[in-house]
Amino acid sequence: MSQQTHRDRLVELRRELHQYPEPAWREFYTTSRIVDELETIGVDELYVGPEVLAEEERMSVPDDDELGRWYEQARQEGAREDILERLEGGRTGAIAVIERGEGPTVALRVDIDGLLREESIDDDHVPATEGFRSEHAGAMHACGHDAHATIGIGVLEAIKDSDFEGTLKVLFQPGEEMVAGGKPMAKSGHLDDVDYLLAVHIGLDHPTGEVVAGVDGFLAVSHFLAEFTGEPAHAGGKPNAGENAVQAMATAIQNLYAIPRHEDGATRINAGDVGGGSATNIIPEQAYIEGEVRGETTHLKDYMQERADRVLESAAAMHGCSVEQSKEGEAPSAESDEGLVEIVHDVSTDTRGVENPIRRDSLGGSEDATYLMQEVQQNGGLAAYVGVGTDHPGGHHTSTFDVDEDSLPIAVDLLSSSIREIASKRP
Repeated sequence: MSQQTHRDRLVELRRELHQYPEPAWREFYTTSRIVDELETIGVDELYVGPEVLAEEERMSVPDDDELGRWYEQARQEGAREDILERLEGGRTGAIAVIERGEGPTVALRVDIDGLLREESIDDDHVPATEGFRSEHAGAMHACGHDAHATIGIGVLEAIKDSDFEGTLKVLFQPGEEMVAGGKPMAKSGHLDDVDYLLAVHIGLDHPTGEVVAGVDGFLAVSHFLAEFTGEPAHAGGKPNAGENAVQAMATAIQNLYAIPRHEDGATRINAGDVGGGSATNIIPEQAYIEGEVRGETTHLKDYMQERADRVLESAAAMHGCSVEQSKEGEAPSAESDEGLVEIVHDVSTDTRGVENPIRRDSLGGSEDATYLMQEVQQNGGLAAYVGVGTDHPGGHHTSTFDVDEDSLPIAVDLLSSSIREIASKRP
């Protein structure tokens, strides 16, 4: 296959996936299309839906009505009925396995979900002008997971046609944007025999031609939902008879941001989505905060969570309300192992299209690939998180985000070559 044909096939698949973005646990069409590609490649083992997830570890699962709406939409868009039946209840994702004799087991993790935000229609936004803008109102691939899924398929094709010796597992993980899918896949049992794990992300504010062999600096994160319940009353006639849930919420927000920073490292707090009440003349009986805490380490994240829990309970009590809290997503911190970083960096210096190989860089955000990294590391294996640069006109999670499609073959070549080197050198 010529380089141009190889690039064209990757671009075509990425653009199709870009048109049909699906958020966490709603990746019905996406999983179906991935399965189509995996069957065409002819992998040795293929696991789908509930076969790749530890059910008890799933977080932030939408309600049945929401899941049903996306399920039916995927059916209408051509998702295969036999695959949809296996994904019922939002049990999405897939794992493909290639076995090539004796050798180590190497895994590659790619995420596949989109974000709940509207995509730009600006004249200079390539997906809009080239006809592959999101078909789903209020949803888009604003972080490159369409590219990640495409890269995973490209790596499988490359490894199947190579001299690789060992076992390759490519993990197509749902639910990263809600930090809700990494743990269920990590605890599924499919990582128990993995010796080496690579995870990949495109962009990360690095331009096309740059590669980061080992991304570090992941902030441990926990997403929470706090729902306040008070007592309604007529705001004019009997204001004293009510217990104001919005007042409790507002008190909590002020004091969440007042949590002291910690001497041991960076910490974060954010009340990202708040609301409540029903009318101007009713003392509000319901309010909510969707927020997150982060820490440079898992310990620091836990410190922030404990303080946030205390703030929420105290604010509710102060205003005669109750509060119910639930965890919506979570991920620990993690570090890339030097043995894998060295191999990926060495490979990157000889990879076509890579102009600036970088050994390490700090992410400064959070990622639930850390669950998979830790799972492998705790079992005695090595793990690394690889960044492949791409020119993107809008930042990650913005309505104008896009990728430079020249970075797709760069990523496939880098990762497939790195996997072969890892299998042969066994660091």
